Amino acid sequence: MAGYVEKTVEKLAEELLADTGLELVDVEYVKEKDWYLRVYIDKPEGIDIEDCQALSEKLEKELDEKNVVPDSYILEVSSPGLDRVLKKEKDFVREAGKIVDVSLYEPLDGSKQITGKLIGCEDNALKLEELEPIDMKKIAQVRLHIDI
Repeated sequence: MAGYVEKTVEKLAEELLADTGLELVDVEYVKEKDWYLRVYIDKPEGIDIEDCQALSEKLEKELDEKNVVPDSYILEVSSPGLDRVLKKEKDFVREAGKIVDVSLYEPLDGSKQITGKLIGCEDNALKLEELEPIDMKKIAQVRLHIDI
């Protein structure tokens, strides 16, 4: 059910964001104490509270009219943050050249964590500078790296 909700909300959000300059980054529908529907948006110069509020109001109306979400839920619209998760092909293209942290399901050369410069993702393999391509099936998560 979560997959259906996420895909449906993704489609609705992309339609609502058309011609706004905003990009849909991700949609999550997760059960914590309550059900949360999280929609992450961004634009090159960064988003502000007005961007989030405008989408939230439009999306809430559409979701209520179409009865997409079967459970009661909390809708959150926000930025994906500085350490955003990269999932889609467009994420890897946009963030090419940046440093990323890669979490693996199983150790590679003795480590389940790799940090490197992102070249891209093609043929279902992640490419980092100076490393052999890593099969995407072996990767649990890819995030932008933050230097503190």
